[in-house]
Amino acid sequence: MLIYLRVLKESLAFAINALRNNKLRTLLSLLGVTIGIFSIIGVLAAVDSLKQEIKGSLASLDNNTIIIMRFSFAPTDIPQWKREQFPDVSYDEYQYIKRNVPDVEAASFSLNVGAESIKYGDKLVTGVNIIPVTDGYYNIEALQLTDGRFFNESESNSGSNVLVLGQEIAESLFGGLDPIGKQVRLYGQRFSVIGVLEKEGSSMFGPSKDGMVILPVNVVRRIYGSNNKSAFPQIVVKPAEGVDIPEFNAVLEQRLRQLRGLKPNDVSNFFINQLSGFTDLIDNITGTMSTIGGFIGLFSLLVGGFGIANIMFVSVKERTNLIGIQKALGAKNRFILLQFLFESVILATIGGLIGLGLVWIIAQVMSQFTGDFQFVLSATNIFYGLSSSIVIGLFAGIVPAFMASRLDPVEAIRTGM
Repeated sequence: MLIYLRVLKESLAFAINALRNNKLRTLLSLLGVTIGIFSIIGVLAAVDSLKQEIKGSLASLDNNTIIIMRFSFAPTDIPQWKREQFPDVSYDEYQYIKRNVPDVEAASFSLNVGAESIKYGDKLVTGVNIIPVTDGYYNIEALQLTDGRFFNESESNSGSNVLVLGQEIAESLFGGLDPIGKQVRLYGQRFSVIGVLEKEGSSMFGPSKDGMVILPVNVVRRIYGSNNKSAFPQIVVKPAEGVDIPEFNAVLEQRLRQLRGLKPNDVSNFFINQLSGFTDLIDNITGTMSTIGGFIGLFSLLVGGFGIANIMFVSVKERTNLIGIQKALGAKNRFILLQFLFESVILATIGGLIGLGLVWIIAQVMSQFTGDFQFVLSATNIFYGLSSSIVIGLFAGIVPAFMASRLDPVEAIRTGM
């Protein structure tokens, strides 16, 4: 064991000496490894950060959550011209699902009506995202409120003029005042503030709830009517815990087909999109990104490996005399082989550490400019980067190290003189 530690120590000394005596040559050779590790780990860190942000954005939603609409999350065989003829889901269908589909824990009907202005006294906030939903939205999204409450089923059904504010909207309108019970103007009508959402931060999927106003969907239906094509309606259903999801989906589809009067041979003119399918799609996309980035980085690593090999061939030539003396004094081939292999690995690891350091610095800088989105350099990626460096070092150094170990001591001493 001691002899291996000695070889490692000497190899480290030789590697540092190579860096010190041939700075430009060595740094240029290490550049390939540095760029390769930077490319691979940079892409993996970006993808991991993206996945972490996505999971955070979807943390409040159950993967079994179902979204029913006339559009599909996933690719479909139904031609586009036919999909464009599909009718929108309706409020009556939402009520039917609540009454007739078993094992529904919560359901919500929502419309997309864009942005509006909201006013309190002389304070006006423009570009506010209005979220018209039914009361079930509270349980589906697992909303957290810092003040007040969410509107109940009675207020939802009757379309009461009540609303819940996102944190940013509440601060913009009321500052340090208690907003609960205050009257605000929206759609030219007065609304009572009954709740304020907990601060969410930025979201990967559309605007953050901090800049939203949530109100009963029947208020908007009363203003815009039920046949507004630009409202983009959808029904969100959360199955009860422990339910067989494929069976639940089959029952849901059968009941909705029955309500729409579709014949057995007719294609379903709606889509049952499951959130888990969306997350699988995201995983496929991020996986493809990782693969592409890995291939790009792999080519850089191969170039870096050739650079390390070049250093080692030069090192063997420069130290031929020393190798001969070591062998004449009894050094075994294995000792010489390990000495150069360790040196190659150390050089590659130095290049890898520089690449990891660059990724970490860029991640820290970018995190300062991206708000709540944080770039993460995980321990797994650090381990992967260092492992890749070691493997490249081994492959780059094996041939020069083998050549050095096979030198004849007499010929090596004579050649080096």
